Amino acid sequence: MSDTEEPKAKKQKTSKKDRKSISSTTSDKPSTDDAADTKDVPTYEERCLAINILASPLASKKSTKRAHKLVRKASQSKSLRRGVKELVKGLRKGDKGLAIIAGDVFPIDVISHLPLLLEEHNVPYLFVPSKRDLGAAACTKRPTSCVLIKENNKKGGDGKEMDGKDLFDALVEEAKEYDPNKR
Repeated sequence: MSDTEEPKAKKQKTSKKDRKSISSTTSDKPSTDDAADTKDVPTYEERCLAINILASPLASKKSTKRAHKLVRKASQSKSLRRGVKELVKGLRKGDKGLAIIAGDVFPIDVISHLPLLLEEHNVPYLFVPSKRDLGAAACTKRPTSCVLIKENNKKGGDGKEMDGKDLFDALVEEAKEYDPNKR
């Protein structure tokens, strides 16, 4: 260094408490970015425009919310299988329950074999419009194409009882009402 150049000032370290207080004072003010983020979230109807041709039976708006709530509860009680590989592996091992499949999966070949496989194993299934929302409900950061909510058997498993048994029963009844031969 020459005499004319000044040394660069070091960045001052701040403690966690100081950073939290700084962030809390800035978050008290309503930001226009937050309002813009809520507008970017597509509605149920907009998500339904992006579904593929296989997505039948598609859950209604109310049933979709109930399905996401059930997936979240099943994820917390560790009675959930996420993704195509795990779902197929669970079916091979004899897991029963309710399968929820995202309707906006592309390419369609990823999930095209699942409805037939689920019907062979007598497992009811429903389609929801968005894989992003299904992944968020399953407590993962990545979008999820399908999940299998396992029925709780007292014989095996970790013994945890799932909270949403009434939700589970209602969605299973709704899924069983669908007859694939009536297309």
